[in-house]
Amino acid sequence: MKVHVEPVSAIVMDIEGTTSSARHVYEVLFPYARAAMATWVEQHGDEPVTRKAIAEVAEQLGVESTDTAAIVAQLVQWIDDDVKAAPLKTLQGLIWQEGYSRGELTSHMFDDVPPTLRTWHIAGIPLVIYSSGSVAAQKALFAHAPDGDLDSLIGANFDITTAGPKRERDSYTRIAQALNAKPEQLLFLSDIQAELDAARAAGWQVVGVLREGETQATASGAPLISSFTELEVLPASEPDC
Repeated sequence: MKVHVEPVSAIVMDIEGTTSSARHVYEVLFPYARAAMATWVEQHGDEPVTRKAIAEVAEQLGVESTDTAAIVAQLVQWIDDDVKAAPLKTLQGLIWQEGYSRGELTSHMFDDVPPTLRTWHIAGIPLVIYSSGSVAAQKALFAHAPDGDLDSLIGANFDITTAGPKRERDSYTRIAQALNAKPEQLLFLSDIQAELDAARAAGWQVVGVLREGETQATASGAPLISSFTELEVLPASEPDC
């Protein structure tokens, strides 16, 4: 059964549980970053992005940036607790980028995602990613999809550092403004109730994604799909983004 939505100027997608398995993130990506964190901080600590992230962690801990043992311990604890901390997301993204480039990591996409994204792209619908993971991590994941590069299909990326927390209405308002889009012409796909509720409160269209084998909490009253192929969507006649 198809789910119909009003014509859209962009489709904005979550990643975990929506385009990709959350299990892959928790069982593959997180352990990889955890194992590599100390070495990354040691070897890349003088590089601007890493140095900034280290300084942010040090400030939160109230320690010197040279106290790498305490900083790495905090980063590892954040990984274990799945804390959405901006400096952690930055460093994870850098570590994963290197892992993909080395061929030590491959990303995961649900089978319906690559062909559907290509269909939407050909139809002229702008595609956008909004995830708590850093923009660098998002782009690396889509660039190294099993079916080939999907990052080239994505027109814009947002994370918690550029848009704000995913469970707050104002984050979706910021994205709409950045895309120069009318909120009612934006569609958000996610498996998390609080995220869908926040987007809907900002005036967006929302559709919950219920993937088999995933842990979901979808918004009450929202249309539900288990595959992107169940969604019937057309581009707005005059896209605003």
